Amino acid sequence: MSLEAVTHAANVRRDGEVLVTLDQTLLPNETKYLELTTAEEMWEAIYKLRVRGAPAIGIFAGYAMAILAKKIEAEDFDSFYAEYSRLSAYLNSSRPTAVNLSCMLRRMDGVVLAHKNASRSELLAALDVEAKAIHDEDIAMCRKISEYGLSLLKDGDGVITHCNAGPIATSRYGTAQGPFYLSKEFGKNIHVYVDETRPLLQGARLTSYELTKAGVPCTLICDNMASIVMKQGKVQAVFFGCDRIARNGDVANKIGSSGLAIIANHYGIPVYSLGPSTTIDFACPTGDDIPIEERRPEEIKELFYEKPMALPEVKCYNPAFDVTDHSLLSGIVTERGIVYPPFAENFAKMFPEEMANV
Repeated sequence: MSLEAVTHAANVRRDGEVLVTLDQTLLPNETKYLELTTAEEMWEAIYKLRVRGAPAIGIFAGYAMAILAKKIEAEDFDSFYAEYSRLSAYLNSSRPTAVNLSCMLRRMDGVVLAHKNASRSELLAALDVEAKAIHDEDIAMCRKISEYGLSLLKDGDGVITHCNAGPIATSRYGTAQGPFYLSKEFGKNIHVYVDETRPLLQGARLTSYELTKAGVPCTLICDNMASIVMKQGKVQAVFFGCDRIARNGDVANKIGSSGLAIIANHYGIPVYSLGPSTTIDFACPTGDDIPIEERRPEEIKELFYEKPMALPEVKCYNPAFDVTDHSLLSGIVTERGIVYPPFAENFAKMFPEEMANV
């Protein structure tokens, strides 16, 4: 598979009144696209991580609501909006931590309210336009984020990354992994160390898959090997994505990101979180205010194993995310540029229109 094929992968798309998404749970051994038409199928796809990655979930949400709105049978706007709101809240319940899901659902809701006095056909057409705009904007954002991220790296650098924030998790290029693909276009030699990312192995199954297919040099490591590769001088930077960023710069990302940042700080290695500005929750003061999704114990004890690796009665704690304190971050890369500490102050400068509403 060529670099262009990887970076332009359409992992979420709309085909008429069907929402098509790549089933990421089957990679790297099987490539299968799901065709979804009901709210229950869409909810399940998000919850089961068939579609995952904050930007991809946001794109998915936009198309999902545009499709589901057409199925609502109502005589008046109030009845329509009541059912629309129910469906939106239902989808939002699938993953509470990723802010892009709720953000894009609110954006689609705003379109509905703005067309309260319009005809049904005009309202539905407006939802179609907005869903496509969400997708197109993400493509542009990924390119800008990748460019800013690449500016932080020099030829020959080694970078460690966690989870998956490449084309599969977004619309094109990716966020945290975007600079690695762009490095190929610019002729800059970067070597990527990929954390397995337990317990769901997004790094092993997805990131190493994408990078290998695109011809980007990479080495897969277990999560607990990060310290030794840093100590050996193989890593000059840490790049990971973000599912929600608090106003003070605390970042919620896939479980293990915080520990990775702590180790990097010990060795004096810069840590960057990369993501679109839609992941910044300006209404969220600190990371302590971010809800952390807890998932089923079976993901730890049984998933990806031929036989269970722990007794049935063993208790498990399975948070899907952790929060990296802003003090551990060297910068946050967005489509508008790189935000450096102090984050709250510099967010206000880069996003004055958002901070004005806080």
